[in-house]
Amino acid sequence: MSIWSQIGNLIEDIRQSEALTAFVDKLTSAVRGLGAGLDRKQLTFTMAMIALSAKMAKADGVVTQDEISAFRDLFEIPPGEESNVARLFNLAKKDVAGYDSYAQQIARLYEEDRDILEDIVDGLFHIAKADGVLHSSELSYLEHVAEIFGITERCFERIKMRHVDEGKQDPYTILDAERHWTDKDIKSHYRKLVRENHPDRLIARGVPEEFVRIANDKLAAINHAWSMIELERGLK
Repeated sequence: MSIWSQIGNLIEDIRQSEALTAFVDKLTSAVRGLGAGLDRKQLTFTMAMIALSAKMAKADGVVTQDEISAFRDLFEIPPGEESNVARLFNLAKKDVAGYDSYAQQIARLYEEDRDILEDIVDGLFHIAKADGVLHSSELSYLEHVAEIFGITERCFERIKMRHVDEGKQDPYTILDAERHWTDKDIKSHYRKLVRENHPDRLIARGVPEEFVRIANDKLAAINHAWSMIELERGLK
């Protein structure tokens, strides 16, 4: 059964007026029933991205078509499964409850998989910048979610730096490297990052195959940062 079909099964009995917070309780019970396998991780990740994306897209007061399209760009939704995603997306958009409790539950579900929490924030940045502007309200939302997830300020800054205009990017921040490192050390660190951020590694830790766009974009940012450092240091 696909991730999308599982989502459909989970929401089919939810009344149109029921809040997202009620759905979260059902989701939490369902994923715990799956144990600690890959299906549990993939379902939780997908649900988190749908709900938090909808909430984040509305953070600036309006959900634009660009932001909805960006979500569809990240998720390769199979034909026939759009309604399952749309129903939850709309449920999350209209829910008056805050996103705090939902983010906290996701953080608890992934307390032993911290890397995936970073992947979620990375994906949210992609949605936020889809309309060409990263609004201050959206950035505040992202900062708060990252704080709930236990992501450090340094790590959040590294994620954010990958999503700003290339002319404003600091390659050392993107690579989480120090300027005083030797050429040999920073090159070794760069190669390590490339290995750790290969799309196959993300899939192995529970990111659904439909979401590999995150991995590809992240790897592209790492490679671009290294190219900037090579140019700066005269390594080319």
